[in-house]
Amino acid sequence: MRKLERGMKLLVASHNPGKVREINALIEPFGLEAVSAAELDIPEPVEDGVTFGENAAIKALACAKHANMVALSDDSGLEVEALDGQPGIYSARWGGEEKDFDLAMEKVLRALENVGASNKEQCRANFTCALCLAWPDGETQIFEGKVFGHITWPIRGKNGFGYDPLFVPDGHDLTFGEMDSDKKHKMSHRANAFKLFVEACFD
Repeated sequence: MRKLERGMKLLVASHNPGKVREINALIEPFGLEAVSAAELDIPEPVEDGVTFGENAAIKALACAKHANMVALSDDSGLEVEALDGQPGIYSARWGGEEKDFDLAMEKVLRALENVGASNKEQCRANFTCALCLAWPDGETQIFEGKVFGHITWPIRGKNGFGYDPLFVPDGHDLTFGEMDSDKKHKMSHRANAFKLFVEACFD
């Protein structure tokens, strides 16, 4: 795998502002200059993979080839044990066409109620993140991280994005939606995937 160097421009292959902010915060200390797919008006590809890694690769390769830049993509989602891993790779789609995560969180809570999950142990869940680094010539590498915890309700907190207000990581009492962003960044699924990315891509 080729290495990244300080001062390089890195295309963040996402149109999700919250996701772009988190990735920017992670790469900034390494001297990378980030630009998002939305800034370059790059169309979103059809994500028809069956795993987080496959969908991350689809996005990264599409952006890398479109802009002739090194691209970093993220595909992530919430997996709930009692729901057989749902919403999983369809996490954003549970929010409908508008990707309304208030609606998506309501669906998760209704689904848990429908299967009779009512306590902490019955509501075990994890976030998974697959990062894909892609070069314009088609070379890719995928890095996957997870963070485990449980679903809680009512939802709590206005920080973060997505399903953060209903997820409490193991060993903590606050949801990701209540946590300071710096604290979340040190333990999140994205941070765990990013550690692997750093080990592989920087000298």
